[in-house]
Amino acid sequence: MAPFAAPSPDPSGPDRFAGLPAVTTADHSGIVYLVGAGPGDPELLTLKAHRLLSSCDALVYDSLVPREVLDLVPEHCERHFVGKRRGHHSVPQPSTNAVLVELSARHACVVRLKGGDPFLFGRGGEEAAHLVKHGVRVEVVPGVTAGIAAPAYAGIPVTHRRAGSSVTFVTGHEEIDKRRPSVNWRSLASASDGLVIYMGLHNLPRIADELMAGGLSPDTPVAVIQQGTVAGQRCLQAVLSEIAERARQEQFASPSIVVVGDVVKEQISACAPEPAAVTMPIPF
Repeated sequence: MAPFAAPSPDPSGPDRFAGLPAVTTADHSGIVYLVGAGPGDPELLTLKAHRLLSSCDALVYDSLVPREVLDLVPEHCERHFVGKRRGHHSVPQPSTNAVLVELSARHACVVRLKGGDPFLFGRGGEEAAHLVKHGVRVEVVPGVTAGIAAPAYAGIPVTHRRAGSSVTFVTGHEEIDKRRPSVNWRSLASASDGLVIYMGLHNLPRIADELMAGGLSPDTPVAVIQQGTVAGQRCLQAVLSEIAERARQEQFASPSIVVVGDVVKEQISACAPEPAAVTMPIPF
């Protein structure tokens, strides 16, 4: 197995695909698989994801994929890191789209590996549309999403007959694309029994205020799960009116999942799995 090459800290790194030739619709012999890597624990990979990783010719991967998963790929595999993390240099989405098209013209099996599930806050839909537009065959391979797995690894069910028959998955990181309509947190306060918020830690003070302004009780239980399913996982519980300050005091950081609702009170810690000891390309 060839040694893992960590992503370059060079600020110009995200521009390294700028020289790729423009590609329009054409014949592409390869197929791009949009593969969900799951939430971090390698044992949560699907069988199909494992098979594709073990045989792919090219790999395009994100920052929330552990090295233990990356080590599954063959030695000859061509690797490209295109991760996005707050506070780190990121590869622009158009550059990622371009490299996928370019690789599909040279390789039979290209894996675009994404943390969690490709079609849940993973831009998988955008990438699939771009590939189809350029005549590239593409197939999605669903993965276990962190919004279910991280709470589960803390023993928290996201639905429960006594506490919640409905749940809403929502992104709290609204700066990703300012063209996207803002989340109406006040409406969500009464729209669902529970909320699972991705990328919401940075905006948690405003989110909590907006939910309370929408009628959600200040005493609503909330859990924040940091680094769900992997080493370093920790879970904080507090009421809605206090959760943002408690998370700040205890220095919780991304990646974190926030669960809002009475399901938090149904936590059964005894059923929580042991987080996996893994190494991330960009350390948490």
